[in-house]
Amino acid sequence: MSHAASGFGEFAERRSAQAALLARNWWAVLLRGIATLLFGAAAVFLPGVTLASLVLVFAIYMLADGVLTIIAAVRAAARHERWGLLILEGLADLVAGAVALVLPAAALITFVVLAAGWAIVTGVLMLVAGVRLGREHGRAWLIVGGIGSVAWGVLLALFPAAGLVVMTWWLGVYALLFGASLVALAFTLRRRRDVAPAAA
Repeated sequence: MSHAASGFGEFAERRSAQAALLARNWWAVLLRGIATLLFGAAAVFLPGVTLASLVLVFAIYMLADGVLTIIAAVRAAARHERWGLLILEGLADLVAGAVALVLPAAALITFVVLAAGWAIVTGVLMLVAGVRLGREHGRAWLIVGGIGSVAWGVLLALFPAAGLVVMTWWLGVYALLFGASLVALAFTLRRRRDVAPAAA
């Protein structure tokens, strides 16, 4: 047997073993799908609660990251390595986390402003690329996408509160679709688990 055939056989065996492991743990996939569906429903029907939760998670993450980064900086200083940038990064994380906890509305508005700026810059770059490229390279689609991105960024900047609610709804719809696919996958894995022993 050639090395290529042997390698393909090993890959197929590993893939089959991974599939069997996934089938045996179908319930974990189901729980993940249910949790995602619950989050999606909360995002669609309770956008305010979802936003508050996201800000809280972000604040906790930034505070933890800041503390860990400062610890890394202290350890680097003890080893006579560069630590100044790590200290600055850790302090910035702590400030961002504290602001998110004390002024959650400001954190949300800042997020919307950043998203709006990103959309506008991306849209302008797409427009420039669309103008420079020929029709055979999909110039029209780039221009349409650029205009849409700029328009979305401007609307976010003008109406940040409405933009937050809409983005939460989009996140919720995505979570519902993703969660439903996980639930369907879980039951498919369960059927495969039940069929596999009989086939063997």
